[in-house]
Amino acid sequence: MGLLWENSFGVFLLLTVFLGGGAGWLSGRAIALTWRPVWQIVIYMVLLSGAVRFLAYGLFDETLVSLHYYVVTLIILLVISGLGYRVTRVGQMVTQYRWLYERAGPFAWRERTG
Repeated sequence: MGLLWENSFGVFLLLTVFLGGGAGWLSGRAIALTWRPVWQIVIYMVLLSGAVRFLAYGLFDETLVSLHYYVVTLIILLVISGLGYRVTRVGQMVTQYRWLYERAGPFAWRERTG
């Protein structure tokens, strides 16, 4: 177990980016689908980051108590869950209010012009 660096970049990709990121995307999507405010993502990702770090420790003997790795995991999960939230919210706005808004890309909507 290394105190200053992780044992494997593959473990980081598997747990943090793919599994944690997938859970983060679904969490952001769920928050958007229930019309909750975006700040709630922070609460859930703080908890999910702790779970991802614990899995890395328990399964792959990575560092458990490290502020650096926790913050990196948290930032990655916040970005991914924020993207999931935004993509879902854009879909909601252009579907439920189609007479008012149209899609302006995957992350934005705009008012319809006459």
